Amino acid sequence: MRKIFVCCVLLVGVVMLSGFMGIGESEMDLETKSIKLAKEVQRGDYNVISTEELKDALGKGDLLVVDTMPYEASYKKNHIPAAKQFLFPIPDMTSWDANETAGKTQADFEALLGADKDRMLVFYCGFVKCTRSHNGAMWARKLGYTNVYRHPGGIKAWKEAGYPVDEIK
Repeated sequence: MRKIFVCCVLLVGVVMLSGFMGIGESEMDLETKSIKLAKEVQRGDYNVISTEELKDALGKGDLLVVDTMPYEASYKKNHIPAAKQFLFPIPDMTSWDANETAGKTQADFEALLGADKDRMLVFYCGFVKCTRSHNGAMWARKLGYTNVYRHPGGIKAWKEAGYPVDEIK
């Protein structure tokens, strides 16, 4: 029930923000995107976290942030500080496919996430429309992790908020 409430709040928030900010996107387009995100969250059985909430969580404690974008094309250029990289595909990955995860196995993913199934895990990708983070969060839940979040705004929202990024030179 909480997840449905969160999805509804998320949907209303996106609709209200677009109206207040004067974004030129039609209501039908916004509705389509919002419902798509809400359905992904329901299907994946994880939570969502805003950019500001993620920034606060990073300052408070033990969590793992996972960037699900390609290493060379994205993560290396800019990522949320302390984030680890693990590639996931854009289409739903319903069974593990190492060809879609840069050759990494399910065991590699579990090793990254660690043994603590209650540790806060946050997955992000490029922006709301990108679904790599959905796959990462969905797989974490499939593997029994309980405190799983998706940061739908991704690195784009993080940078738009003016928060720092790291890069690998």
